[in-house]
Amino acid sequence: MRQIDVNADLGEEITDDEGLLQVVSSANLACGFHAGNPAIMRQVCDRAAELGVAVGAQVSYHDREHFGRRRLDVPAPVLAQQVADQVGLLTEIARAAGIEVSYLKPHGALYNRVVEDAEQAGAVLAGSGELPVLGLPGGVFLELAQASNRASWREGFPDRGYTSHGRLVPRDEPGALITAEPEIVLGALRLAEQVDSLCLHGDSPGAVAHARAVRAALAADGFSIRPFSTGD
Repeated sequence: MRQIDVNADLGEEITDDEGLLQVVSSANLACGFHAGNPAIMRQVCDRAAELGVAVGAQVSYHDREHFGRRRLDVPAPVLAQQVADQVGLLTEIARAAGIEVSYLKPHGALYNRVVEDAEQAGAVLAGSGELPVLGLPGGVFLELAQASNRASWREGFPDRGYTSHGRLVPRDEPGALITAEPEIVLGALRLAEQVDSLCLHGDSPGAVAHARAVRAALAADGFSIRPFSTGD
């Protein structure tokens, strides 16, 4: 049976964390720099431990005001330390829940920046130890990880539009967000043949319903849904 991971961004204070944890196999947990706080992180980690959901550190530029979606020019050493601080906090909370942080995924502007910017990508890698990383296929972030023999996983977005170059359409441009459930499901089935993990945005309208529909369609198409970070 083919395998695929389904992930979502949790702990952002605007998502139905409980509803999504019932559907996803991996949770990208906000570490406080764009959203979230230790209390929410503990709640998500405790519940993820109960449900067998993998937890990853979703690291961001330090920019709560703009939800981490503003491009910032942070010096590489500073960014590496910021990433290390975020990973360190989540690691402490996760271990208290009896689990480990399984992977790292950048958020928002940082996610898109490391696709093209080798210096910023290197800083994120430097600050995150040996954690496996999740990112956009074809970007420098995954290339650098692979060059250093670091586990790396390809991610697709059924609810986002893509450019002709395989990048995500910027959120302020037409076609950036896909909200029709049938389109999201079809996109998930197509992308599942090309990537290791599918991301469904938890802050999208109908996020839980969309996630359930995607999971049901994947199962019907012969996919086993399980965390990519297990390495099984």
